[in-house]
Amino acid sequence: MTNTPPKTATTTTTTAATTTATTATPPAWEALVSAALLGTERRTPPVPLRAGQSAAAALLAAAAMSTVRRRAALRPALAGERPAVAPADPRPPLPDAARRRLSLLLADRGGAGGGSRRGTAPDLTELLPQWLAAAQEYGYRAPGALLPALLDAARARTDLRPAALTLAGPRALWLARLNDDWKFALRGTGGGPAAVPDDDPEGVLRLWEEGLFAERVALLTALRRRDPATGLGLLGATWGTERAEDRLMFLDALREGLSTADEPFLEQALSDRSRNVRATAAELLSALPGSALAGRMAERARALVFLDPAAGPVITVEPPRECDAGMQRDGVALKAPSGRGQGAWWLGQLLEAAPLDGWREQFDGRGPAEIVALPVADNWRTELHDAWCRAAVRQRNADWARALLGTPAAPDRATEVAPAGSSRDLAKLLAILPEDERAAWVAEFIAAHGLSDAFRMLGVCAVPWAEPLGRSVVDALDIARDAGSYPWSFSGVMGLAERCLDPAAADRLDMLTAVTDEPEGASPGSGGYWSEAFQRLVGTLRLRATMHAELTGSAAPPAAAGEPVPAAS
Repeated sequence: MTNTPPKTATTTTTTAATTTATTATPPAWEALVSAALLGTERRTPPVPLRAGQSAAAALLAAAAMSTVRRRAALRPALAGERPAVAPADPRPPLPDAARRRLSLLLADRGGAGGGSRRGTAPDLTELLPQWLAAAQEYGYRAPGALLPALLDAARARTDLRPAALTLAGPRALWLARLNDDWKFALRGTGGGPAAVPDDDPEGVLRLWEEGLFAERVALLTALRRRDPATGLGLLGATWGTERAEDRLMFLDALREGLSTADEPFLEQALSDRSRNVRATAAELLSALPGSALAGRMAERARALVFLDPAAGPVITVEPPRECDAGMQRDGVALKAPSGRGQGAWWLGQLLEAAPLDGWREQFDGRGPAEIVALPVADNWRTELHDAWCRAAVRQRNADWARALLGTPAAPDRATEVAPAGSSRDLAKLLAILPEDERAAWVAEFIAAHGLSDAFRMLGVCAVPWAEPLGRSVVDALDIARDAGSYPWSFSGVMGLAERCLDPAAADRLDMLTAVTDEPEGASPGSGGYWSEAFQRLVGTLRLRATMHAELTGSAAPPAAAGEPVPAAS
């Protein structure tokens, strides 16, 4: 009889362990992912279920266990370097109401409707830059929690960057070093603060020699604002090794802090290999009336434009017959544009580079207004006055700008308004005048000629508009409505009024919000559109008044109907 060994506890235990090991084999990671993507209702998870356990819970538990198992085989790595502590910002915090307002504006910055009819609600997208500009005057710091949204807004809109980065302060640069999306803050582009090492000459030199091109341009511009000589010294040290296109941008940065101390460097740049660099150097030198180049141009100009004693007080013009090597070195372009005579082309370049103050002696002691009023022989008046306009803008000469602008109410003044970029661009001449005088001139122009040619002039007037200018714009809009004019053709001016009118004008504009009878021949529905536009204007002005009150910490005026109210924090 064969003796069969009895089953011992050891044998039973070994069998159970084998069974457990077999059933506990972990499922493949790909199978777990597949079941998760398809859903446990469509694919049964490849894991055993415990009593009362759902398929989804079992799947998540298996995924967690598999993750731990996979990571257990990895060697521990060195921890990354901890970021430096955010710098302190000692500026005062925003008042609570202003902080809530900023939060609302940042949250709504992408919510502007795209329809052609805007309705009566203020445009919060356009109120954000106004809020930032107003906040800049008080020296507040941005709330830390809103810095990411503020930097996102500045990334999306370059026009917001200067004010947004000023409000964000040093913590914006700290955050920008941690997020590539905000690197623009380090470059200082768009007018924002440049990343210039303070009191660190070695850091400045290292950034100039090793930085990205945009960073170098921003550094040079910032240095020229602080210490023009230091900026010029940096540029001079590497000038011979820079690319032509880079030299052009660096040279353009010298407009900041331009003075006679820059003349030797610019004179050398007149011999540069690049024609564009030579032309820019000549332009900068001509903006310095005491420079040697300006003197050479004045001598050439006086030989070509003078009073003819035989013809009486008449300006005689003799265009140059050639463009010699000296003229070309001083920035006179040889080849004229298509449709332009060579003599007139050379003459214009000489005149715009000649110092305007030198014409008094040339014309027997006459002042700018008397010189401009003199007749010009042989139809040279337009060429001569256009060149003087360019010279007045380049040399920032208010006396000559005033003389060339003339009387705004003159009957022919509206026909002389030229498009942007023209040498007769009245907006450029106006920008030279003091703010009050500028506003008064544009107000008188609008009163005499309406709004059709005034849009660009309004853009160079100080904000908020002075009372005479604001009243002139509103009166012209009211006249256009009463005449049944097409309302959409004035949408640009209406948008400017929302941003630039004094908020104190809101109450007296209430009467314009009513729907009026449409005159015969008016655009269909124009009355309703005009009413909406004036309601939006009044609502925006009141909201701007509220924002300013919030920034000062004073009690805000009552909200207008339909005005968004900041959410409670």
